Amino acid sequence: MILGASFDTVEENRIFAVEQHFPFRLLADTDRTVGQSYGVVRPGGDQYAGFARRLSFLIAPDGLIARVYEVADVKAHADEVLADLERLRGVR
Repeated sequence: MILGASFDTVEENRIFAVEQHFPFRLLADTDRTVGQSYGVVRPGGDQYAGFARRLSFLIAPDGLIARVYEVADVKAHADEVLADLERLRGVR
């Protein structure tokens, strides 16, 4: 399962997901509770403090974080995660 999260409202996320043709859900973390837990909230003095750090998390079936990705190349990111998921599953 793939989930995305942002600090935007439900409506903002809905519009963004439609525009980007996302095939997965976006969660609205407007109070930044989830963001705090995952360490994606930027410090108050950061010029982009209103935005979450662009990180992805691969969560193993046991519920533990198997890998954290700092997303720099959006286009290559999905392939990287899928390759790691295959390794995690033991698929060759």
